[in-house]
Amino acid sequence: MTNNGEERPSPERFLALIREQQRGRLKLYLGFAAGVGKTYEMLQEGQRLKKQGVDVVIGIVETHGRTETAAQLGDLEQMPRRRIEYRGVVLEEMDLDAVLARRPQVALVDELAHTNAPGSRNAKRYRDVEELLQAGIHVISTLNIQHLESLYDIVESCTGVKVKERVPDYVLGLADQIVNVDLSAEDLQDRLRSGKVYPNERIENALANFFTAENLTRLREMALEEIRHLLDRRRQTQNAESPTPSGRVMVCLSSRSPNAHLLLRKGARLADRMHAPWYAVYIKTPREDLARVDAETQRRIGDTLTLAHQLGAVPLSYAGADFADAVAAFVREYGITHIMLGRTQRPWYRRWFGQSPLDRLLRVVRGVDVVIVDTV
Repeated sequence: MTNNGEERPSPERFLALIREQQRGRLKLYLGFAAGVGKTYEMLQEGQRLKKQGVDVVIGIVETHGRTETAAQLGDLEQMPRRRIEYRGVVLEEMDLDAVLARRPQVALVDELAHTNAPGSRNAKRYRDVEELLQAGIHVISTLNIQHLESLYDIVESCTGVKVKERVPDYVLGLADQIVNVDLSAEDLQDRLRSGKVYPNERIENALANFFTAENLTRLREMALEEIRHLLDRRRQTQNAESPTPSGRVMVCLSSRSPNAHLLLRKGARLADRMHAPWYAVYIKTPREDLARVDAETQRRIGDTLTLAHQLGAVPLSYAGADFADAVAAFVREYGITHIMLGRTQRPWYRRWFGQSPLDRLLRVVRGVDVVIVDTV
């Protein structure tokens, strides 16, 4: 059983899915921190599947020197790694072409959020996994909750850590089965102290920083919340109860947005909880004309809209003579019920010169909830 009371997906059920489908299936072991046992359990399942006659190979697994994990490798076939030289250093990555050519029934691919070495066909490992699935190869992988893109700002706020390696939220939705690999914060700290997670020289620093009881408890809560939410959505789908959208969300962007990525992540989570479609809209007023926006700003706008697409939004540009009027027109055209925008950095003295853009927006838009996000 998982901690939220749901029945734990069995290896037998995953085996049944493998035999039923032509397209590759994805099973994901989800945890909240290093050391909870994701890779260990993935390898255990690989051993069980092999005993049942399934052709299983290890695409790539990182044991990080953990004896218990390494012991689970057993006699599982391991694909040779691809060696890539970058700036005088030889890096090892999963050889995607070799796995595709070998074409096993199941590939074990550790650390889904991993960033591949420069020169790899795909920049991220989750893209490698998508290729394996498209080729009809079933994949079992691992992921920690803090690597989810929409949680980046929340994780940084709670733990003080900027997570560099992240996956778009849709990747979690690709998983046909998700197993919550859970452990109490105290038990994980005990594992850390006993040298089962990191080498001795890293233990005290880890306990004092990322692996505090407060951080681990909050991350554990995030993992449980995400799993509960996914299970609710899937239960509705299985019962032929398509979630009824409770509105439409518009996230307003401009070239001067101080922290557009934070705004988008909050918009993604709001829309997801509402089961609502959402739009990331770059409002192009005359001040946003390309002739007035430098190349660096244009690249930043492009990066922002790319992230919006990864988070599940419909990225759009919408022109208008005035910010408030343009937003109001978009609201009417697309049936928007919720508007989200960042707090402006308007100097106090500008109040002498009339209403702010927000004041004008609230005046021209009626019957719509306006959410102001502190993006400072």
